[in-house]
This record gives sequence, C-alpha cells and structure tokens, in this order.
Amino acid sequence: MIRVLVTDDEPLIRAGIRMILSSAEDIEVVAEAGNGREAVEVARTRHIDVVLLDIQMPVMDGLTALAELGRVAPRVQVLILTTFGERQNVLRALSGGSAGFVLKDSAPAELLRAVRAAAAGEAYLSPGATRHVVDSLVSGGTARRGERARRRLEKLTDREREVLALLGEGLSNADAGRRIHMSEATVKTYVSRILAKLECENRVQAALLARDAGLGM
Repeated sequence: MIRVLVTDDEPLIRAGIRMILSSAEDIEVVAEAGNGREAVEVARTRHIDVVLLDIQMPVMDGLTALAELGRVAPRVQVLILTTFGERQNVLRALSGGSAGFVLKDSAPAELLRAVRAAAAGEAYLSPGATRHVVDSLVSGGTARRGERARRRLEKLTDREREVLALLGEGLSNADAGRRIHMSEATVKTYVSRILAKLECENRVQAALLARDAGLGM
C-alpha cells in the first residue's frame, strides 16, 4: 500500500485529490496538510511514502518544505503539484530533489501513475508540461551547463551512459530493460550506481544531467 500525504492550502483541491487517490486499491491517503510546515511535521512523525506538495502556500511554501523534507524524511518521495504558470519554480524543485511534478488539472489516471512512479523511486514529469520545462532548460547558459554535464559523465562506463540516456528519455526501469535487453533488477542496480557516481539525489536530477550533456538526443 502506498501511503500518501496531500499538501495544498485549498481544501477543495485536497478533497478532489483524496477522492481520486482513494479510488485505487494500492494507494491510501493517510494525511493532509494545509502548508509546508504541517507537511514536514507529518512526514517527520508518520510513515509516508509519497508527498504531494503544492508550491504556493502560506506559512511555509513548497520549495522550502521540499528542502526540509529532504532533511527530516529523506526516504519520502515528493511530487510537486503545479500549474503552467509556475515553470521556473518547477525547475528549482527538480534541482532540489523532487521526484517530479504533475499538473493540478491532470486527468485522474495521470495522477495515479505519478504517485505509483514516485513510490517506485522513478521520475514522473507530467506530459502536459514537460515540453515547457525542457524549453527552459535549453535556453540561456546551455553551452556552459552542457560542458559541465559532459565532464561529470566522464566517470561513467559505456553501459552506464546507455542506461542514463534512457533515464533522460523518462523511461521506467522496466521499459529501459526491454529497450536494452536487461532485467528490471539489473537496470535498477545500474541506476543506483549512476546516481552514486554522479552524486545525484534521484532519477530526475540524473535525467536532467543527461539532457544537459546531450546524451541520447
């Protein structure tokens, strides 16, 4: 059972998300929070697998809460709830260790996929907004960022670079394994090794690094 904490300062949004998640047999909403400070306290004291976290909230905003969650509950996966207008904040959240993001107006099936992916330790980038994020990543400072990324990738083996390229495409462990004829468990081992070598906190950071380096593109 995937235990979820829903964090948003609007009760109606929390209620809607709870209703969607409660329709799944493998997901349980165990708590709600109206601001980042409440979310951090709940995650610190209770067993939570995935936190759905709004960015714009009173008392403590989502980006500050994300950093605190990384400190007090490092095993918790955080999915950012966002809108198109918060693109730059999304970039900061991904760099800060978020497992990904999902748009608030996403279809129920997409929200369920996002939670399941995060719980499995995989990245989830909402298809409806990924293009906008990528456009931001490739604008301004691209050459310097690309050069830094390529230098970091020099420590990887050819096989590790191949797996990283698939992460950059957003593939799950299972899909990546099918692509390169490798078991899902073996891909998971490679991913752990890649994260350690690149000093990335999660798959999202590694995927962004792969894109910066132009790997697989």
